[in-house]
Amino acid sequence: MATLSLREEATDLLQRLIRLDTVNPPGNETAAAVLLQDYLDRSGVACQLYAKVPERANLVARIPGRGEGPSLLLLSHTDTVLADAGEWQLDPWSGELRDGEIWGRGALDMKGQVAANAVAIASLAREGFEPAGDLIFAATADEEVGHDFGLAWLCREHPDAVRADYCVNEGAGDRVDFGAGRVLYLCSTAEKMSSPFRLSVHGRSGHASMPGIADNALVKAAPLIERLAAYRPEPRIEPEVGALLQLLAGREVRADQALEAARAIHPLAAELIEPLLGLTISPTIISASQKRNVIPALCEMICDCRLLPGQTQAEAEELIRAALGEADYDLEWLEGQGGTRSPLESPLWAAIEDFVEAQEPQARLAPVCLAGFTDSHWLREAFGTVAYGFFPMRTMDPELASRLVHSADERIAVEDLELGVRFLRHVAQGLSA
Repeated sequence: MATLSLREEATDLLQRLIRLDTVNPPGNETAAAVLLQDYLDRSGVACQLYAKVPERANLVARIPGRGEGPSLLLLSHTDTVLADAGEWQLDPWSGELRDGEIWGRGALDMKGQVAANAVAIASLAREGFEPAGDLIFAATADEEVGHDFGLAWLCREHPDAVRADYCVNEGAGDRVDFGAGRVLYLCSTAEKMSSPFRLSVHGRSGHASMPGIADNALVKAAPLIERLAAYRPEPRIEPEVGALLQLLAGREVRADQALEAARAIHPLAAELIEPLLGLTISPTIISASQKRNVIPALCEMICDCRLLPGQTQAEAEELIRAALGEADYDLEWLEGQGGTRSPLESPLWAAIEDFVEAQEPQARLAPVCLAGFTDSHWLREAFGTVAYGFFPMRTMDPELASRLVHSADERIAVEDLELGVRFLRHVAQGLSA
């Protein structure tokens, strides 16, 4: 190991992680945890496995701090989504290195960052690094499905294992060139709440050959679907969008002008900002009669709904019901996860900003709210952790990277993997300075 560069070390470790099938479900993340434990043991990093069930272990590794500064958690997950080998150019579990890129399921989401985290803490340990506060690395299970085998379970059952003042997780880090010298590295500091709901539309059943004697719930649902799809809430600017627009436009922008201003800057700016100006609703699943000749008395729709950080379901329901108007339906929230934020100013933000400036002096670090959500919210809710999503990427085009996540031909540039290792080492050392 000592003869390998950090680039080679991270490449080798990522290839070995990809070759482990940790598709969730069922997960089988213990295989990855054991691989990481063996790797870290050889660098003298203390590790422990925590498992709700034997085959779904979480790994937590630690370099103890001197007790003079904040603790930092490098967070990642080892499970992945499914891969259909028939859609790929290469075997999704090959970990093949081709033309400077490592191919395989999880390369971007997020075994690449798992490997970079592991190499960063292992290399620091070998150098005798003594952080001011604990430096922790967690490779958790079950992020993709969330059936309580991963970070949520750790925060509840083993809080001292993952409690930290600061956290670096997935979520952003892309280098985006908006033109006119506006180069930004995005850092996720907040995320919307996942709040899916079920809409149950009521009618009266009957034989399909005599539609006049029934009240077709499926037909009644149609205008409600159209109203939900067309609904756009009154825009509002949250702190993250305000700061991003300030960097892009060089001025404060009113909420009702935000989307137009973003479009004038760059199409990608509008695409980024549009879902962050209010709650979003996407009808995605519908079910009604189970027989061709029976008119349904009930039509059920599942809608994906994302709320702004701090926005409550009660507030959202009032807006949704107003958009639907008078109709015979029931609305039921199915869950509410995420919707948290961290402050835009902190020692961790300063350390990330310092790294960006050192890599590319003309670039700026910009906050962004994720339209989706990550495991960061468990830490914010449990411990008040300041958690950011940042893994720098400047070699692969960000639009290509976004299309490859959860899709065929997922891969990561070795240059970006190495950049990530250097970033993580920088942040750990910066917080201890």
